[in-house]
Amino acid sequence: MKKMNPRMATLFMGVSLFALTACEEPRVDAAIFESIEQCVNNGDATREQCEQNFNEARSQHAAVAPKYASAEDCQADFGAGKCEQAPQTTSSGGSIFMPLMAGYMMGSLLSGRRSMVSQPLYRSAQNSGTFRTADNKSVGSTTGRTKVATSATSRPSVKTSTMSRGGFGASGRRLGSAAT
Repeated sequence: MKKMNPRMATLFMGVSLFALTACEEPRVDAAIFESIEQCVNNGDATREQCEQNFNEARSQHAAVAPKYASAEDCQADFGAGKCEQAPQTTSSGGSIFMPLMAGYMMGSLLSGRRSMVSQPLYRSAQNSGTFRTADNKSVGSTTGRTKVATSATSRPSVKTSTMSRGGFGASGRRLGSAAT
């Protein structure tokens, strides 16, 4: 095997590093909290702003949370005691389960305006320290001010079908359509 020229090796490493950083998604300011009190105590928002953002995320929760046909499948992805029955049922009258809301993300208030829609956050059993959006985008484990990928800030999609076990944070498959 022929040895690579040191200049070529340096050039190759530089191009590789550039390619990796060029692919990294831009990050934006956000704030992540587990509760309204944590938001208020952080000091960047008023109680009214914290409550408004929490309520906005909470109102989306039932529509956008990952849905499961059984409590066992939900608990496999989120952990024992971390799931609840969804307000809707399947077309056959069966129950649907979804994870409990573990926190919420809101736009940065540092500039005096919100730069994104508030949304609910969840914690999967595989990595319980990391918050994830309803669309399964990781936003990290930091509470308070943080930076998140731009793609994680869009409004989560409404879930109209259930997942099989291993669906959140894994390559789960969709099962049927849930009644809305």
